Amino acid sequence: MVNVRWKLLLRPGWLALTLAVFGFAVLCYTVLAPWQFDRHTGRSEQNAAVEASFTQQPSPLEEVLAPGQRPDRETEWRRVMIEGTYLPEHEIVARLRTVQGEPAFEVLTPLRTTSDRVVLINRGYLRPDNGDVPPYAAPPTGVVRVEARVRADEIDPQQRAPFADASTQGKLHTYVVNSATVGQATGLDISPGYLQLVEEQPGVLNALPLPTLEAGPYLSYALQWVAFGTMAILGWAYFTVRELKPGGVLAEERGGGNGGRRRKSVAEMLAEDEENAANTGNAADEKNDAENETADAVAGGGTGGDRDNASR
Repeated sequence: MVNVRWKLLLRPGWLALTLAVFGFAVLCYTVLAPWQFDRHTGRSEQNAAVEASFTQQPSPLEEVLAPGQRPDRETEWRRVMIEGTYLPEHEIVARLRTVQGEPAFEVLTPLRTTSDRVVLINRGYLRPDNGDVPPYAAPPTGVVRVEARVRADEIDPQQRAPFADASTQGKLHTYVVNSATVGQATGLDISPGYLQLVEEQPGVLNALPLPTLEAGPYLSYALQWVAFGTMAILGWAYFTVRELKPGGVLAEERGGGNGGRRRKSVAEMLAEDEENAANTGNAADEKNDAENETADAVAGGGTGGDRDNASR
């Protein structure tokens, strides 16, 4: 009998439920939870790097990033010193930005170092003036020495190219701060990554604020996905054991055995409740109709008697 019950687990409906439950659990364990764990790790490393930059002394750019080297988790947010000349003729504006919860533009100006290396400098942000870029100060001319933080290039999933038209007053606009994108638009060979100016540096506008040092909810989200996957499997196991017991929906007794009785499903019980309610309503209507007919008959009999008495 036990073997028969186990075979009943191969029914299409139960197989579909099993596939859905274990598919969801695998998704939780291999995709959703690791994704949130990675975000937690990235945020923790970013917070550590930003916090360490407060006490580190700025180093020459060449000591932190060699020519052609891309910023990574070990070098991002490091404070560096750069000496060179701004190239304002190749300046470009990053649009659709958000700074401290409000819309902003960011001004990107290439700088040629004294070692003939071109880097991209983020000079800071500007608040829109009726949706347009407001007037702002040009970068200083001549050789300057600035302090900045190393940042990794942003990525535009839509890979939108910079553009210039009447809406931008003919000035190049970009959707991301990306050295390769700016280099293609300006024709310059710009080193990977960009450099974010700190306050009170030559050419800075409104220095971009540093990210808040908060861990965020990512770790709790990851643990929740692990819990969801575990709960799905435990729930499946509970209902499997429950339905394999005599009287379960999956039991072999389908009208025979155990006196021809089996446990009703929830759908069957709901259907019976609806049928009983309908029958009760019909019985009440029939009773009301019978009472009304009796009352009419009594009223009719009384009226006829009165007429007979009057005729006498």
